[in-house]
Amino acid sequence: MPKRFSPQLTMLLVFLFLFPVVSNAVVSPGLPDFTDLVEEVSPAVVSVTVTLYGEPASRGQEEMPEIFKRFFNIPEHRGRDADPRQGQPGQQRFRPQRQGGGSGFIISANGYVVTNHHVVENADKIVVKLADNREFEAKLVGSDALSDIALLKIDASNLPILSLGDSDELKRGQWVIAIGSPFSFEQSVTAGIVSAKGRANGAQQYVPFIQTDVAINRGNSGGPLLNLKGEVVGVNSWILSSGGGYIGLSFSIPVNVASQTIEQLRDHGKVSRGLLGVGIEGVQTELAEVLKLDRPRGALINRIEDGSAADRAGLEVGDVILEFNGQPIERFSELPPLVGATPPNTKIQLLYNRWGKHKKLYVKLDELPTDSVAAEDDAATGTGLSNTLGLMVSGIDENLRRQGGLPKGGVLVAEVESEAAWRAGIRQGDIIMRVNQGKVSSLADFNKLVKSVRAGDTVALLVVRNGSPNFVAYQTEVK
Repeated sequence: MPKRFSPQLTMLLVFLFLFPVVSNAVVSPGLPDFTDLVEEVSPAVVSVTVTLYGEPASRGQEEMPEIFKRFFNIPEHRGRDADPRQGQPGQQRFRPQRQGGGSGFIISANGYVVTNHHVVENADKIVVKLADNREFEAKLVGSDALSDIALLKIDASNLPILSLGDSDELKRGQWVIAIGSPFSFEQSVTAGIVSAKGRANGAQQYVPFIQTDVAINRGNSGGPLLNLKGEVVGVNSWILSSGGGYIGLSFSIPVNVASQTIEQLRDHGKVSRGLLGVGIEGVQTELAEVLKLDRPRGALINRIEDGSAADRAGLEVGDVILEFNGQPIERFSELPPLVGATPPNTKIQLLYNRWGKHKKLYVKLDELPTDSVAAEDDAATGTGLSNTLGLMVSGIDENLRRQGGLPKGGVLVAEVESEAAWRAGIRQGDIIMRVNQGKVSSLADFNKLVKSVRAGDTVALLVVRNGSPNFVAYQTEVK
């Protein structure tokens, strides 16, 4: 008779036989195959070449470098009025050229092309090269530095196009690919995953960038970032690099931001944005304690423009914006994109914290101007003494205020005596504009406010340095 195993042993043998198969299925699910996707979308990806001409030399000038004059054996006695190419006085002078470029993609069959603003900025000539090697000189429809988006138009029809997806649906860890012309290697494909969303960049504060680990290099700028459906979810814009090359940190403009810009550029040639009229910063742990927040979050107001939407609505320096039209603000960098994406004259609701009390108000947004306006100044002066804050301060002379373009009000830090204040970052020459929620318009205001601060208290100071306001918090020393 054949030997029989017990039911328990039989189950164990079956498990041991299947375990490698099951474990391999879990550990090695397989990588995506991009070949069909790349073949489908590549025809709509283009390379962009730009040419910048130097200014023509006027009579009495010669722009040809000395090394070229020696190469062409141009004698000194011919003078600067001579055309170096013809040996006689010339009307068309030597014009040096610079060339650069990037990538782009087609969004309409009749020739609209998207790229970066920084790719075509100041270009005298823009040439778009298609995947089939056809070349077209492009017209610049419009360009927006604040979103780093430019819209081009070429004279062509029946072109392949890319569909725009929804960047709000992107999730960390999701596969994405980029196609472009890094270092002029056209139609190069790279792949990676979404590392994070909502990254900030000071140059484009209205853009919540998508961070990926997709290999992006010089020449990829303006090219598409695509999901596995072949939809554009971002426009590749910049990399963080120590040496100018890819190190794993690449950033793309979300297509939802880009599409709003594209629509306005196509219809109006420019972009209109809402403006609240405040300066903001993040909330650190010590500041959250002083401001009586439950935890560090929101956008702390450190400056309000006179007559701005925020000023008219009654917002104050020291308020912390927690929600914009129902959208929570966890990091201060999340606020500018929301404001900028809202049309001017729109009435929105803000939830904010004012020294421990949550309040709501409605604000009608202004329009972001193209130029910034400088503020005027006026304040009282005097001399200051050392105080609980560990700071020697003084009033600000009006001549000094006018010459230095210093802000209205405040007191000048003459000496930092407290080690805690020094560690917090306060330096001689800083201007203190607020002590906790109290506004400092003069030395008398400052001295009055300081009397309410006891040794050991944590204090928040609004400090202006080189024109930039920032809140600084530290615990005053107990002697």
